[in-house]
Parts: sequence; C-alpha cells; structure tokens
Amino acid sequence: MNINKALDKAFESKTLKEILDAPVSALAGVSETDGKLLEEAFGIKTVADLGKNKYFLWAQSITNLSATEE
Repeated sequence: MNINKALDKAFESKTLKEILDAPVSALAGVSETDGKLLEEAFGIKTVADLGKNKYFLWAQSITNLSATEE
C-alpha cells in the first residue's frame, strides 16, 4: 500500500511504526503549528495519538453510520 501522498516528504520512507511515533506534522497538510494546536486542545502529540483520539473516532463513526440512515 502506498501512503506517500498522505505523508510529508521526510516521512515517505519510514516504517509504519516510525510514522505512528512521528509528530502529526508528518502527515501531509498538517503543519507544526497545527500539531501544537492539536496537542494543546486534545493532548495529541503523535500520529498514533491522532488515530486513537476518541473524539476523532466518534466523528468518523457517526459520519460512516450516517450513510446508512434513512
């Protein structure tokens, strides 16, 4: 699976474990300032923290479930 378009150039050759441990700014389109704001607001420091954040997971689940709502 090629995830390079989702990553900052500096992280394209990293392993998934290294990416999970990386700051959220490793994701394409997320600046260091964005990362600082995420840390201040939600305590998110790494890509793994972002992926496991309950608020983001809730929002994603609600979004996915809304597709099945009549």
